[in-house]
Amino acid sequence: MIPKISQTTEFKENISRAILFDDFSQVTIPQLSDAEKAHIHKKLEKETECVINHFPNLFFFGKIKKAKEAYMETEAARKAGSKLYDALKASDVKTVQLENFSKPELMPAFLEGLLLTTYSFEKYKKEKEQFCIEQIFINDKTTSDKIISEITKLSKAVFAARDLVNEPLSFLTATQFSEEIEKLSKESGFNLEVFNKQKIEALKMGGILAVNKGSIDPPTFNILEWKPENATNKQPIVLVGKGIVFDTGGLSLKPTPNSMDYMKCDMAGGAVIATTVYAAALNELPLHIVGLVPATDNRPDGNAYVPGDIITMFDGTTVEIKNTDAEGRLILADALSYAKKYKPQLVIDYATLTGAAVMVAGAHAAVAMGNTQENMQSLKESGFETYERIIEVPLWEEYAKPLKSTIADLNNLGAREAQSTIAGKFLEHFTDYNWIHIDSADTPFFKEKSDYLPAGGTGYGTRLLYNFLKKLIVSK
Repeated sequence: MIPKISQTTEFKENISRAILFDDFSQVTIPQLSDAEKAHIHKKLEKETECVINHFPNLFFFGKIKKAKEAYMETEAARKAGSKLYDALKASDVKTVQLENFSKPELMPAFLEGLLLTTYSFEKYKKEKEQFCIEQIFINDKTTSDKIISEITKLSKAVFAARDLVNEPLSFLTATQFSEEIEKLSKESGFNLEVFNKQKIEALKMGGILAVNKGSIDPPTFNILEWKPENATNKQPIVLVGKGIVFDTGGLSLKPTPNSMDYMKCDMAGGAVIATTVYAAALNELPLHIVGLVPATDNRPDGNAYVPGDIITMFDGTTVEIKNTDAEGRLILADALSYAKKYKPQLVIDYATLTGAAVMVAGAHAAVAMGNTQENMQSLKESGFETYERIIEVPLWEEYAKPLKSTIADLNNLGAREAQSTIAGKFLEHFTDYNWIHIDSADTPFFKEKSDYLPAGGTGYGTRLLYNFLKKLIVSK
């Protein structure tokens, strides 16, 4: 639940205070004794946060150290927001006033870190978390109501992405995924069209149909569109997300420990795309955006597709199946081909695509590649600004050679080495427009909490793409 947030220009004496600063001498707090001030000074020589309890309230001090890069200071403010939440929860304090004696741009990050830490997924728990922040006052002239509203709505979108990733297949089938996206569309105002299996068959989307052959549940193909009257782009931005609601690997079965047991998160790319469009609609971004989310599970039923099969994709390309666990690129390829009908300004696909990307980036970044350097540079800048960072790798032609097949146009696996780039080269075959591919590596799902990123679904990518989209708005 998002707390109630409001601006204030008055110092409120009887509630808890959380203060960001560069230099403690800037801060005046009459309630503190000389001994308490000395304690704060001493503690902040080695640490960046300090908490003083004045029952029933507390004082939180967050020191922002000067960094070589401005984005590191912004991230420090987010982490301070997360530490503040932990302190409030430990003392059961539900109302707090935020103050900033540091750089003006750090207050929004402080608020964002605090809000993102309030998330919990308790749908299936008998005992629910009792603590929640009820009221946040912001005493900062540079943080407008518009900024507060945008951060609140974007946090809400991140929470929606986390919820989707956390849902098990026992609930979130491809059909249910579409129903959850429909709820987001009704709330925020974007349009949604869902192709059922019969429509997908009629369109001959061979990649989606092949992956779905082993499932008892039908696939869906979701088309999300946000097209406000004041859109500044003549050609739409198309966002494509992998929606594998569970991945067993198919007949190329995954091992269970630290592999298949986390594969409910294989639709994280689809969740990121759906919630990015949702955030854009909630905040009324003046951009024409289309989201494409193909969805199915990948299972080893008796009728499942097998290594050696040849399938025909939506654009007519034939693909020899070498491994049924290389399924994400098959459903994305159909969506990337379908995207051509929009004559897009830019297409970005987002997916939990390869374990090789994990070897490159771990849980600290996503791996990206593409054919549009200007957009890639802007995306990387957004990665730093949101701390949802991007590592770019090249798409050299040599990486396409392993994808050649003697009996079809392509094979779906290639070689073991450089697999994240080879997967990108496979997808590139289905594009003829400005395009970026993002392989999310280990970012969508954490085993343990890390500051404002919870255990479970992280929502990593929604803030990144939203920030990037804002950069594409053209002033009229």
